[in-house]
Amino acid sequence: MSHVQTERENETLVEAALRVLNTADPFEKARLGDSVASKWLQGTITLPYNPSQNLPVPDRPARLTNVKLVSPSLMPKLGKAGSLQSRQAIVHSLVHTESWAIDLSWDIIARFGKKEAMPREFFTDFVKVAQDEGRHFSLLAARLKELGSSYGALPAHDGLWGSAIATSKDLLARLAIEHCVHEARGLDVLPTTISRFRNGGDDDTADLLERVVYPEEITHCAAGVKWFKYLCLRSRNPSLYQDILALEKSEEGRSETQVDKESEEVIQKFHAIVRTHFRGPLKPPFNEKARKAAGFGPQWYDPLSVKGPASQF
Repeated sequence: MSHVQTERENETLVEAALRVLNTADPFEKARLGDSVASKWLQGTITLPYNPSQNLPVPDRPARLTNVKLVSPSLMPKLGKAGSLQSRQAIVHSLVHTESWAIDLSWDIIARFGKKEAMPREFFTDFVKVAQDEGRHFSLLAARLKELGSSYGALPAHDGLWGSAIATSKDLLARLAIEHCVHEARGLDVLPTTISRFRNGGDDDTADLLERVVYPEEITHCAAGVKWFKYLCLRSRNPSLYQDILALEKSEEGRSETQVDKESEEVIQKFHAIVRTHFRGPLKPPFNEKARKAAGFGPQWYDPLSVKGPASQF
């Protein structure tokens, strides 16, 4: 057995996450990410990280250069899925978003897991998110091919990674912006996107988004909310909240007033971080049902929103 094989067998989750981040081809990135996730979830990879190692995390993950990147403001309009060209453009945009979501999920594991001494369940939650995002990427890329196009055929932007760079020093900010604000925004727009594909006669894409992508994205937003709460409460009472189970049982045996006060402090912290790291207000309409399913009630986002129409969902 080679030395490299031995190293791979003994590698930690963070080492494996860095291999995913340093893989340039998005299809190989998704395949490798799925393999790593399965090994962690099955117990083949046992250690989240080596306490004696400080491994550098790239500022920007490896990416192929065949996708033409433009400023978000210069992106062509995607249309409303009424034409094949519009359907190709929307699916291409979704494929691109999912490719970045893969990197974001492995980056939060590699960048913050050891640094913030996060419990094992943090790693498991974001491994599951990463595996989902890889599956979404692969399924949507296959659907794009069926529509007569391919990833890289159209321009895209990397605004998501701009937010990642801006939050690279602060896990609370990363969770708030990427895994709450942006993930929740995806929940807001997906029902409309699904309806547009149905109205355009493309039930295959609509079904993929409705049955696979949409329900799993709710769990991704929920992971962001869960770990944001955990970090806030742990900072107030480190001895109590070393274990995530303490967060889940935190309302037991304490007064409603105390629980409400803690929740209010967490939400106020969320508002302060979003106002610091997110440009402009959050824009309605909000998918209140999906956001609520993710543990993300209106008290989290209404105070950050512009005055606008009531939610259509």
